[in-house]
Amino acid sequence: MSDSGLKQKTAKGLLWGGIGSGTMQLLNLLFGIFLSRLLSPADYGVVGALTIFSAMAGLFAESGFTLAIVNRKNISHDDYNAVFWFNIVAGLGLYGLLFALAPLIARFYNQPEMVWLSRFLFLGFLFGGIATAPSAYFFRNLNVKLRSQIQICAILLSGTVGVTCAAFGCGYWGIAAQTVTYSGCNALLLWLRSPWHPTLSFRMAPLREMLPFSTRQLMTSLFTHINNNFFSVLLGRFYGMQPTGYYTQGSKWTTMGYSTISGMLNSVAQPVFREASEERERLCRVFLKMLRFTSFVCFPAMFGLAIVARELIVLSVTAKWLPCVPVMQILCVWGAFMPVATLYGNLFNSIGRPNIYMWNTISLGLMQLLCVMLSYPYGLTVMLEVYAGVNVCWLFVWHYFAARHIGLRLSGVLKSMMPYIAVSLAVMAVTVAATARIESAIVSLLAKIFMAAALYGLLMWRMKSVVFRESIGYLTKGRLRL
Repeated sequence: MSDSGLKQKTAKGLLWGGIGSGTMQLLNLLFGIFLSRLLSPADYGVVGALTIFSAMAGLFAESGFTLAIVNRKNISHDDYNAVFWFNIVAGLGLYGLLFALAPLIARFYNQPEMVWLSRFLFLGFLFGGIATAPSAYFFRNLNVKLRSQIQICAILLSGTVGVTCAAFGCGYWGIAAQTVTYSGCNALLLWLRSPWHPTLSFRMAPLREMLPFSTRQLMTSLFTHINNNFFSVLLGRFYGMQPTGYYTQGSKWTTMGYSTISGMLNSVAQPVFREASEERERLCRVFLKMLRFTSFVCFPAMFGLAIVARELIVLSVTAKWLPCVPVMQILCVWGAFMPVATLYGNLFNSIGRPNIYMWNTISLGLMQLLCVMLSYPYGLTVMLEVYAGVNVCWLFVWHYFAARHIGLRLSGVLKSMMPYIAVSLAVMAVTVAATARIESAIVSLLAKIFMAAALYGLLMWRMKSVVFRESIGYLTKGRLRL
């Protein structure tokens, strides 16, 4: 595919990925506001403490085969079929194992009510495993629009179920019902809309061919989820459900912010990098182009979220959640750099080096765990600051391997990122100073949003930002300037 064709395909994918991710996060925000007003921090803590188990089981059921399918040069029905039947067997086996282990999990947290809650919640990853093969089909073919529409429908239905359950006094069962309904609805719609459907035939050969790549991807994803969720386990075990609930709430808002950007990138990055992977120079150009777009969006978005955290929490989920504000602000700093790390991970997978992605993620996880355990005596705030700092500094490790394998220059990366970091920090500092004396939460929120957006847009225009002008041009004319 030519550079111009790849650029237009990428732009279309990014547009629909952005619309889809933005809409999904907005819906999650609205339903989350209703649930947070109806439920207590302890309710969120109970479900949050179980997240790591369901996430890890879901990853085992999927086993990294989605990206393995994307990375195959030639794909056939047998490949999808083998992955589908493997996921069915693995999902049923893992659900049976966790069903039996539920009493031990409840005893670990000293929460007897977790036994049947966990058994119900774990149904979510079982449905997710069923949807792996059709989801991989849409992902490989860059059918971002349809995938986004399916996910939005699933969020609407599951959010309605969750809020209804909470309104009728079901407590944490409302969150669990929302999670399981989303997985089930998403799987059903993927099946109904997918051109591919399984057959009873089964061949082991495709699995054996994909196994080396998928195993590395599985290990990487497992450590990524452990890195992202071990705070919930630590807090739930040693601090109780209420502090876990505050952390879960703060983390949820931050995740909604950076997931919008990461989701937009993930919808196109892996296939696009794969298209350009045969030419190292071209791959570097494509990577830096996507890095500039990522930096243009993620730094103002996440730094902006940090400065409006207090107003957002008070107005949306009430002052009872104020203790989660410092958590949210610290995680926003890490969240600003998270999409950049995701971009590096997609790069390594696209050049057929998932082992680099895997060992980097494992090493990062071990470093995070060591630093957090050393800072544990100093409290949650210090632990989070250390956690965020380690993640940001680790970007240099990611880059070292990118430079080594494709010749990506650090100067090019810094040149792509630093202008957006500097402008975002300056804009947020001016905005905070200018609105410091506003007492009304709603006025302060609106003033910060409009002032920061106006200043950032003006500075991007004055600095002649190519990404800014191309984004405006594409939205208004439907094409990118070459």
